[in-house]
Amino acid sequence: MNTKTAERLAVLIDADNISAKHATEIFEEIARLGEASQRRIYGDFSGGAPQGWEANSLAEYAVVPHQQFSNTSGKNSSDIALVIDAMDILHTDRFSGFVLVSSDSDFTRLARRIREQGLDVYGIGERKAPKAFVAACNRFIYIENIEKPESGPPKSQEARTVKLKQELNHAYQLIRNIVLNTNEADGWVSLSFVGSQLGKMYPDFDSRTYGYNRLSDLVRAIDRFEENNLNGGFKIRCKEG
Repeated sequence: MNTKTAERLAVLIDADNISAKHATEIFEEIARLGEASQRRIYGDFSGGAPQGWEANSLAEYAVVPHQQFSNTSGKNSSDIALVIDAMDILHTDRFSGFVLVSSDSDFTRLARRIREQGLDVYGIGERKAPKAFVAACNRFIYIENIEKPESGPPKSQEARTVKLKQELNHAYQLIRNIVLNTNEADGWVSLSFVGSQLGKMYPDFDSRTYGYNRLSDLVRAIDRFEENNLNGGFKIRCKEG
């Protein structure tokens, strides 16, 4: 079995579920996770380009299309083909992880099975992805967090402020749970440990959900934790009162 330090990833894309307009952001994000050594996409290309996955896009990102005809109405042969190929790839022992690009609940059991084999599973999909699929992955990345913003009418300052407070309060509750459950005598916990635990407990946790690229920036924006940055180690603890 390959060690996880290799970080060679098998990327499997559900063409019927994910739009090609997100291709750049998706592969940029995958590059942060490891090397996309194998890239396959599944869909019915006989009637054109599903979700915009045209020949030029496939060539640009070196993605190999796997044609699946929709022979029966209501049956998704692409999902079945993706699962079969994933199991074949899994048993080659050539990869340290998989990236499943979809928001489809049909891949929940596949993600669990791959993890049972000791490999990492990264999911990339939209917020509509079922919680069961999100939880089955080691980490789930929402496309809404990585897509480039589109132009549109700006929200009012009041609406933005209310939404920001709600989001920061939600982030505070998650981080606070980690800090309080460490049982450190002085209450100080390293931020790196907090980040690690957040990823384990909440696979879809992402500072970008709250508008910040780094966890440290998010913590400072919440403004409900004390900070200690002595000896090069960033630690936090809950403020009293």
